[in-house]
Amino acid sequence: MAFGEIIDKVGGMGRFQFIQLSLICLPMLMLASHNLLQNFVAMVPPHHCQAPKNFSESNLDPKDIVLVTVPLDSKGRPFKCQRYSSPRWYLLAENGSLGDGSSVQGTRSPPLTDLQGCEDGWEYEMTDRSSTIISEVGACGEAGWQHWIQFGRKKLMLISHLMMAVGGTCATFAPSFFLFCLFRFFCGMALSGFVLNAHSLNVEWIPTQARTMTVATTGYCYTMGQLLLSGVAYLLRDWRWLTLAVSLPFYICFLYSWWFQESARWLVLSGKSDQAVKCVKTVARINGCKAEGEKIDVEVLQKSMKKELSCSQETHSALDLFRLSSLRMITLCLSAVWFSTSFAYYGLALDLQKFGVSIYLIQVIFGAVDIPAKIIITASLSHFGRCRSQSVVLIVAGVTILINILVPYDQQILRTSLAVLGKGCLAASFNVCFLYSGELYPTVIRQNGMGWVSMTARVGAMVAPMVQLLGETTAWLPGLIYGGVPILSGLVAIFLPETMSTPLPETIQDVEERIANKKCQRATKKQEAEPKDTDSFPLKETA
Repeated sequence: MAFGEIIDKVGGMGRFQFIQLSLICLPMLMLASHNLLQNFVAMVPPHHCQAPKNFSESNLDPKDIVLVTVPLDSKGRPFKCQRYSSPRWYLLAENGSLGDGSSVQGTRSPPLTDLQGCEDGWEYEMTDRSSTIISEVGACGEAGWQHWIQFGRKKLMLISHLMMAVGGTCATFAPSFFLFCLFRFFCGMALSGFVLNAHSLNVEWIPTQARTMTVATTGYCYTMGQLLLSGVAYLLRDWRWLTLAVSLPFYICFLYSWWFQESARWLVLSGKSDQAVKCVKTVARINGCKAEGEKIDVEVLQKSMKKELSCSQETHSALDLFRLSSLRMITLCLSAVWFSTSFAYYGLALDLQKFGVSIYLIQVIFGAVDIPAKIIITASLSHFGRCRSQSVVLIVAGVTILINILVPYDQQILRTSLAVLGKGCLAASFNVCFLYSGELYPTVIRQNGMGWVSMTARVGAMVAPMVQLLGETTAWLPGLIYGGVPILSGLVAIFLPETMSTPLPETIQDVEERIANKKCQRATKKQEAEPKDTDSFPLKETA
């Protein structure tokens, strides 16, 4: 009897699984708020250099002060990070008069090339936000969880929730930009730890037939979190209050996370079979299958995971992801998929200001598109499988981004629509990534594998804003990169083995056997498709 059969005997997708899924959904709801918090906390409001402190013409209208102290760009907007080294009075009045009868003392301003930085700070047009971290610090400023596998899933979730709560609270009251970035860094670590361990814990207690729906449910929670963020940000215009509001719920998550049951699979493989039996019996009792739970003992559990235990004597590390050709191929392909998904996703989702509409409205639209996208991808996963679904959504996302390059900037509705479609495909790709990766990696190195691919996703998220800088010299280049990378990774995803309706692999040997069986099936189909030789019959003689 395999471990999956034990899960079915103690209730399958029962009350315990529903409670666990519900409790994981709350921090997943707030996950989007923290991932996309920078859109509101660190948004760059319209700004320009302040006039010199010794500027004496205080009777001037503020617009006139900007006119004589800050040059304009080709679109008639003030430069953001440069000003004239001395006022250009002739721009205000060619005859040397200010218009109110007073005389202007001074000469014509120096050439346009005679510019300087914003030595006296900036002035901001705070129409959408009362404050952001940018408006406070200035706008033109010149570790892996996979190594913690020995602590299990539950403990790391507890640590992640506490770190998230404390890190967010400290970021709220950070007195400097450096400390703000430092505490946000800890928040990022905590979010990664939560995602990896929550997914592993969820998958390892869920029956095979319910995995797709549970992963889709957590994906919908992330979607609702995007909508929630827009509403909370609209109500709380100060960045400190907003940061605090999305951090406090993690204190609650920390308190109730003590209720979670550690993964029985992990406990058995870690030599803690007695604790695993207690967890299974607790699950059986909550699911109303106490009698079945009493039949489970250490011997039954160890027998159900006999093959896994025989392989658990070896020490596993991240190197196992590359040691064998089968796992190496899976890891490289998944790395490309995760990197490109995160790279293109955050390239779109963290640059809302470029669409020229309210950031609150565009955040709602970007969040709402995930609902139909994830409904479609959930159906696709169940009917067409993981491999095809992963490949198609990435290619479609890349194509829509590339098409957007050809759309003129004045057609904002069409450009926004294409961006929304691409973002929806990338959100669907994330759903597939989490499910597919958890099914491809065996239990003994699942956390290592998920940690590795999650790290590649973080690299993609870090690189994405850097690509935006290329647009300052070549406007179409960022779009070409954002669109080309998902298309290439979509083609790479074709080489991943299908996992639909298959049990979770427990050992590396299971993965090897699965891939070997797939190769045999392909070879058999190829032989059957080849035309068979037929005996030639002599033509019948005719009279």
